[in-house]
Amino acid sequence: MLNTNLQNLKGNYLFTDIVNRTKVYQTEHPEAELLRLGVGDVTLPLPQVITDAMHRAVEDLAHAETFRGYGLENGYEWLRRAIIDHDYAPRGIYPEPDEVFISDGAGSDLGNLSELFAEGGQVAILDPSYPAYVDTSRMAGRRIEWLHSTRENGFVPNLPKKRPDIIYLCFPNNPTGTVLTRAQLQRWVDYARENQSIIIYDAAYEAFIEDPNLPHSIYETDGAEEVAIEVRSFSKTAGFTAVRCGYTIVPRETGLHEMWMRRQCTKFNGASYISQRGAEAVYTPEGQVAIRANLAHYKETARLLSQGLRELGYEVYGGENAPYIWCRVPEGYSSWSFFDYLLNHCQIVCTPGAGFGESGEGYVRFSAFSKREDCEKALQRMKNL
Repeated sequence: MLNTNLQNLKGNYLFTDIVNRTKVYQTEHPEAELLRLGVGDVTLPLPQVITDAMHRAVEDLAHAETFRGYGLENGYEWLRRAIIDHDYAPRGIYPEPDEVFISDGAGSDLGNLSELFAEGGQVAILDPSYPAYVDTSRMAGRRIEWLHSTRENGFVPNLPKKRPDIIYLCFPNNPTGTVLTRAQLQRWVDYARENQSIIIYDAAYEAFIEDPNLPHSIYETDGAEEVAIEVRSFSKTAGFTAVRCGYTIVPRETGLHEMWMRRQCTKFNGASYISQRGAEAVYTPEGQVAIRANLAHYKETARLLSQGLRELGYEVYGGENAPYIWCRVPEGYSSWSFFDYLLNHCQIVCTPGAGFGESGEGYVRFSAFSKREDCEKALQRMKNL
């Protein structure tokens, strides 16, 4: 018996469509210099302190006295404690070490967490949103209530009308680049507590928050440990897109801790020793200096893109406290037709907003995970149109 829910998925994943269209253009125009400002993949290399740590880890595996076999399914304790000490304790948040689960990336956990809940059921998902929330919900046959995020509501949607089992939230938001204040986030936590819903909180971009009044973690709100699971990634923070390492906080108060531990012990043998040693190096003084320099580069790129697009007359959101710029397309264009226009006339690759949901129609997303010179070239090409 097949899982026919998979037949409800779109034919291609959004970014597969983008890659395919770009390949066709590149084949027809091999001389073109494409400027890739769409996919949220990093462009700066890993800091030396991280690669040095990974080299040492490889050497550890080459000698009997330092060889490591299977690690703990939820990760080595030295990394889990480093995460608590650096990412949470300074904000007055103190999860227990065994409530921290090291993963092979946030994307994996965001999909796998769906297994904690019965098939079917009700889910609330922001529209537009990261496609994986939608696809994993459809794979499990769940009913989706779309929480529309538009310029009319400041990209802060209303609370669900139907009680959901799961609420997916992502702030700073992908794709709109918008953020929530602490009071706005508290409203969601209060709703989840009243309705016995679980929030899966995607905090992959929290390192881009510069406003000291904005929350970096959902656990900065009262009662969140009862209803929220927080997922984070080293991909954008430290350039781990090719390394694959992240972590998820599953508090005992949610009632899901033991279930998640059991699931991981059965289906996941843990992130590699090499990637975890690399992640540990992120929290050294040298590692912090290095990743802050990389983050500063991307933040400046976001500022450059946001400001440049506004100067060209575009209506722009995000780009501040977030690495994504949400740009309204000119009148007469759809998301995909403007994508094609930029590709064919400027050799710029962006991401069509319609691929993120119905409310994304009429927008494209630009990513700040690009080289500064590529952003400058892109703006100049758009100016020359």
